[in-house]
Amino acid sequence: MKINILFQDKSIIVVEKPPKMPCQSDKTQDEDLMSLLTKQLMEDGAEEPYLGLVHRLDRPVGGVLVLAKTKEANRVLSKQISEHKFTKEYLTVVCGIPANPHGELRDYLKKLITINMSKVVDKGTKNAKEAILQYSLMATKTTDKYGDISLLNVNLKTGRHHQIRVQLSNAGFPIWGDNKYNKIFVKKKEWTQISLWAHRVAFRHPVSNTPIDFTSFPYDEYPWSIFEIDK
Repeated sequence: MKINILFQDKSIIVVEKPPKMPCQSDKTQDEDLMSLLTKQLMEDGAEEPYLGLVHRLDRPVGGVLVLAKTKEANRVLSKQISEHKFTKEYLTVVCGIPANPHGELRDYLKKLITINMSKVVDKGTKNAKEAILQYSLMATKTTDKYGDISLLNVNLKTGRHHQIRVQLSNAGFPIWGDNKYNKIFVKKKEWTQISLWAHRVAFRHPVSNTPIDFTSFPYDEYPWSIFEIDK
């Protein structure tokens, strides 16, 4: 499989991560993005490149991902993320309709390592971390099988484990296809592709300091296909 490269220079490389693929090698030993991209960049006889994961996407999630090609670029971009100067926007289809068309969710999340999930807990809970996101309702459709479903744009302010998935579920509008946090899909025997896509990143180039912006769009399949998404 070829990884779709959206942009690269001497400092960074921006790619489109395929859904269902881990960012890094894990215990499953399945193909991972870092390994495939390394091989792809070495095809023309180049030396093995330095690749630093600036941020991550959950295995089921596809979309735009930024990697550093130098340690200095990694440091600068990581600093932007820690200072909330790195924009990460997602598109997602959820079950239900949010009561408010625009909103901010602030929760404290605790990672449950043994089952690879997170949950919303009270402030002050041991090992809990604050999670912040903002969302905007873009469109709503009524379906025969799933009732009302909505297309949201999510602006992620922090980067916690399964953050968007657990926060939206806790708010009462879980993601379509999420077999961990959406009760409708937890009960299904067949696997479903989660409707969460890393749509946009915007940041300052680690060397030139100029603003740059990259976008990626979901595959044309259900339930994305029932919405009109401007490309």
